Amino acid sequence: MHRRPVIGIPTQTLQSIDRIPEDLPASWVMNQRYFLACTSVGAIPWMVPLLENDPETLRGIYDHLDGVFIAGGVDVDPASYGAERHALCGRTDLARDYVELMFARWALEDGKPVMGVCRGQQVINVAAGGTLVQDCAELFPGAIKHDYFPGAGWARDYLAHEIRIAPGSRLQAALGDTAMVNSMHHQAIDRLGEGLIASAWAPDGLVEALEGTREGQFLVGVQWHPEMLIDTDAGTRKLFEDFIEAANQFHDANSMAFA
Repeated sequence: MHRRPVIGIPTQTLQSIDRIPEDLPASWVMNQRYFLACTSVGAIPWMVPLLENDPETLRGIYDHLDGVFIAGGVDVDPASYGAERHALCGRTDLARDYVELMFARWALEDGKPVMGVCRGQQVINVAAGGTLVQDCAELFPGAIKHDYFPGAGWARDYLAHEIRIAPGSRLQAALGDTAMVNSMHHQAIDRLGEGLIASAWAPDGLVEALEGTREGQFLVGVQWHPEMLIDTDAGTRKLFEDFIEAANQFHDANSMAFA
């Protein structure tokens, strides 16, 4: 039987989400679509708690993972990339920032496979020393509409705009030269972090995907939400399958190294 790799998916603080009553018990939660997407291509998903005061336990969890998946969610706090908070920066989750940035940096050091979507792409960029645009409409010249949020009446799988994909990239191997994507964000990549390259762009020039330059490592971030498209788009499924295969290869290579 083909081995199923273990993929860690950090959670988020319940009270960081808009319109959640503050008096509910403190909880860690995450949209189930990410877990279902990873499971559908053969992974065993692992919910990662936000144990920000227990880095030893976090490292123990990380060491058991074959890959890290960083999901969408609230804004990354601008203090994490040395910026002042803009008035249009939204709610943040400091505990989640801490855990995801730690996991992303460990993975960058180890060459462990990483996939990030929406906020997850932004976390990868910040972990590598990059910065973010805190509000695309206000701060990115010539920006098209990117904030097709479900709360404003848009379906989560609504294909909002086309992207142009870099030749020779991992993304091109899965999706081709162009693709239509959904779009549910108001922040985005500004300056790319070290060891990262842009691999897709929106019509306004906004970076829609990034990849790592480290030889052999699967490191892909996308600004859209492919977990909503995996059941209907073969290219999206292939991207997830490539991630899971890379996690299997990482496990096998490290198992041999310590055998």
